[in-house]
Amino acid sequence: MGAPTSGIIAEFFLQNLENTPNPPLKQAQDYRYFRYVDDVLIIYDPNHTDINNIHRDFNAVHPNVKFTAETKSNNSINYLDFANHKTPTKWVMSIYRKPTYTDTITPYSSTHPVQHKYAAIRFLYNRLNTYHLHKKEYCDEINTIHTIMLNNSFPTHTHKTPTHRHPTTTSDKQTDCATQKWVSFT
Repeated sequence: MGAPTSGIIAEFFLQNLENTPNPPLKQAQDYRYFRYVDDVLIIYDPNHTDINNIHRDFNAVHPNVKFTAETKSNNSINYLDFANHKTPTKWVMSIYRKPTYTDTITPYSSTHPVQHKYAAIRFLYNRLNTYHLHKKEYCDEINTIHTIMLNNSFPTHTHKTPTHRHPTTTSDKQTDCATQKWVSFT
C-alpha cells in the first residue's frame, strides 16, 4: 500500500463500492462478505454463486483498480493473519504466517529498553488469547512463541505462558499444553 494515505483512500473507495446501487455482489445469492481495509474475504456457496462473475464485476468497477482472487486450497484459506481450515464437521482457525516470515524480533541482548523487547511478545500472546483457537492450534502457537523467544535470546524463565486466557477458550484448553523444555546457552 505504500503511501500513508493509501489505507484511507482504499477505505473511501471500498465503502463507496459497497454502497453503490449495483454492487458487484448483486448476483450472489448465498454469501458472506468480510473486509478489512483492502482485504476482502467472500465465503459463498458454489451451487448458488459464480465467483468468477463476481471477480470480473469487481475488476470492472474502475480501470485502475484490480482485485486478485485467491481460492481455498486443501480446504484452507488465509485471510489477514489467520488461516481457516475446513474439516468435515467444522472450521478450524489457526495463526497464519506468510512464507517470507522470519521469527526475528528485537533480541533480548540488544540495548533497547526492556519494554520495547517485550512488546512483540505481548503482541504474540495477546493475539493468541484473542483468537478462538482449538486446543491443538493453541498449543502449537504457544510452542511457536517459545521458539521465537528462544531464537531471540530471551531468558528461559520468561517462557511461561501468561495465565490470562480468552474467556470463551478457557474451557477448551483446561489441560496444559505439552510444551517443550527450553534451555539457553551463552
